[in-house]
Amino acid sequence: MPQNLLLRTVQTKHAPSAIGPYSQAVRVGSMVYVSGQIPLDPVTGQLVKGTIEEQTTRCLENLRAILEASQSDFSRVVKTTVFLKNMDQFTKVNETYGRFFKEPYPARACVEVARLPQDVDVEIDCIAVCEPIA
Repeated sequence: MPQNLLLRTVQTKHAPSAIGPYSQAVRVGSMVYVSGQIPLDPVTGQLVKGTIEEQTTRCLENLRAILEASQSDFSRVVKTTVFLKNMDQFTKVNETYGRFFKEPYPARACVEVARLPQDVDVEIDCIAVCEPIA
């Protein structure tokens, strides 16, 4: 496998640690694949139990920290997936999401699910372009 295609894991203390056999993110070449983030505060280790806007903000702040550790940012995100426990909360989640992303917006899927880890209301993952590994 060419050197620039080697898989490398990304780990930062500014986002929640993986709680299973997975990585916060994996880099391959100039792409980073960020695992789904739930509203878990990396400092306290506690779930954000506030409004759906507060929970969504925490998810996106966790994504931001992992993107930064990957030499990327929200302007380089090409795809996100939003998982919601209740699609009735879509408008509020969408408004919060819109404060983090600017045009050109990434592609996105949003799906309602029966259950998420730790019974949270929202989880978000993403794929982004990052600086090539030297």
